[in-house]
Amino acid sequence: MNLPKSYPPIVTATHPSGSGHIRSFVHRRAHITPSQEQALAQWLPRWSIPYQSRPVDLAQAFGREAPVILEIGFGMGETTQQIAQARPGDDFLGVEVFNAGVGALLKRIEEHGLGNIRIIQHDAVEVLHDMIAPGSLAGAHIYFPDPWPKKRHHKRRLIQPRFVALLASRLAPGAYVHCATDWEHYAQQMLEVLSAEPMLRNTCADFAPRPDYRPLTKFENRGLRLGHGVWDLIFTRRADAAPAHHREP
Repeated sequence: MNLPKSYPPIVTATHPSGSGHIRSFVHRRAHITPSQEQALAQWLPRWSIPYQSRPVDLAQAFGREAPVILEIGFGMGETTQQIAQARPGDDFLGVEVFNAGVGALLKRIEEHGLGNIRIIQHDAVEVLHDMIAPGSLAGAHIYFPDPWPKKRHHKRRLIQPRFVALLASRLAPGAYVHCATDWEHYAQQMLEVLSAEPMLRNTCADFAPRPDYRPLTKFENRGLRLGHGVWDLIFTRRADAAPAHHREP
C-alpha cells in the first residue's frame, strides 16, 4: 500500500463555528509510527465521523440506539478501548486532534473488534457547539487534559466556565461528566468551575474515588508508585436544570 508521508495534525472545518475560543492544544509535530499511518489510511473512513457544522445523528452514526458517552482528548486510546470493551451497551464518541492518537485508537478498534467507538478528529469545543445536540449525551469523559502548568498558560486549560456551560447543555438530565487529572492545582480549578455551574451537581463532597470503569493507565500507575496524586471529579446534570444560554467558549 502506498501511504502518504504525513497527515495534518487536525482536520480543519470547511465552515468552522467561528467561536474564536482559545484552543487547549497547539499544533506540533508528533512522532507517528508506520502502523498508525496505515491505520489512518485503512480505517479512518470506516470508524470516523467527519466534522460538520450541524448536529450529527448519533443513532445513525453508530447504527443503533444506545447511550452515547463523549470522550474529549483520548490520547493513544488505551482507556477508551478498555472502557468500551467493558461496556458494550454504551457507545463512545472520541474526540482527538492528533494523528498518532487517532491511528493508535483505530488499531485498537480493529484488533479488539469494537463496534461501539466512533472518532471525530477535530477541535472538541467546535464539535460540542456544532455537532452535539442539546441534551443528547449520557456522559462525558475528560481524562488528564493538558494542565498547562505555567500561570501565563492557564487560559488555555480546557475546563473553563464557558466550556463547562456548553458541555452541561449537551448532557441529558441525569447524565454525568467525569474528569481526572494528576495536577493538584488544576484539580482545584476543575472543582471550582464545575461546582459553580448551575446545571451540574457534584456526586461527592469534593473529589470522587476512582470508579471501577476508569482503568489505571501505565502512566498513572507509574505516577502513583512515585507518590503522585490523581484526582477524579464526577458531576451529574440536574434533572430540573433549565437550558443555559451560554456564551461561546
